Amino acid sequence: MKKQILTENDVTPEDVFLNRRKFLIGVGAVSGNMILPNTSIANPVIDRRKPLNAIKDTPNTLPLTPENKVIGYNNFYEFGVDKGSPAQYAKNFKTDPWKVEITGEVQTPLTLDLDDLYHRYPLQERIYRFRCVEAWAMVIPWIGFELKALLSDVNPTSNAKYVIFETLYDPEQMPGQKNYFFGGGIEYPYIEGLTIAEAMHPLTLLSVGLYGKTLSPQSGAPIRLVVPWKYGFKSIKSIVKIRLSATRPLTTWNKLAPQEYGFYANVNPNVPHPRWSQASERIIGRGGLFDNKRQPTLLFNGYDEVASLYNGLDLKVNY
Repeated sequence: MKKQILTENDVTPEDVFLNRRKFLIGVGAVSGNMILPNTSIANPVIDRRKPLNAIKDTPNTLPLTPENKVIGYNNFYEFGVDKGSPAQYAKNFKTDPWKVEITGEVQTPLTLDLDDLYHRYPLQERIYRFRCVEAWAMVIPWIGFELKALLSDVNPTSNAKYVIFETLYDPEQMPGQKNYFFGGGIEYPYIEGLTIAEAMHPLTLLSVGLYGKTLSPQSGAPIRLVVPWKYGFKSIKSIVKIRLSATRPLTTWNKLAPQEYGFYANVNPNVPHPRWSQASERIIGRGGLFDNKRQPTLLFNGYDEVASLYNGLDLKVNY
């Protein structure tokens, strides 16, 4: 069957999409027979973030997305599928102590805590465009260090072709892992992966903060991946394990819906999602609550310097 190419007119309106999510949350809470934390988005959330000093590494000509939009509009299904749920249900998430284990096809496996990471790797502030597969985008000042620096310290073997990331699995803290519907029907822990070439590219960042502070829990505290030329679901949050492998992993969304979410997940306006176009995007916070202005989506999210990573690769097949 010939694949149907959809246009923006076929895109599900955002209010309908979000109402469907809220319905799923309600069904999940009942069918799962789980009592969720007694919290409300209307209640004030204590800001537990700490200031970070970082070298400003990239010039910026784009207006930043307002900070409150970035920390209040999140995809983090471990804390619910609604955009506001992560800020609500993650506010008491414990991120200290925290360890990251790096194993697999390496000569020098490491297990590092947060102090080790801060001591080993000087922090940089990098302003990246961030694009979600749902066709919205932000401009965010991330704070972190190149993943390449960490991988160099573990001395990958010649067999290391892929880098696999795994988020924390803690259903007592993460209600989306405990309740099937509340967590979007995902099998946890969340798994993502990159080729070794993608992981070693200077743009690939392990982030520990944004807007001059440590990450909030809903933003992926205490450490997350940021790959600015890929759709946001590749930038896995709250990482506890990094493993180098000779074989390509089956990642979370690729396993759940392979016809919609490919392994590469490069921002590509020429490859529509099966249920909506990717040809344009809406910038969150650019013009107020009711601003629906859109702009053309750029190939690789505008980061043309990564194009050489995919020489000879058909990006319509390897979406």
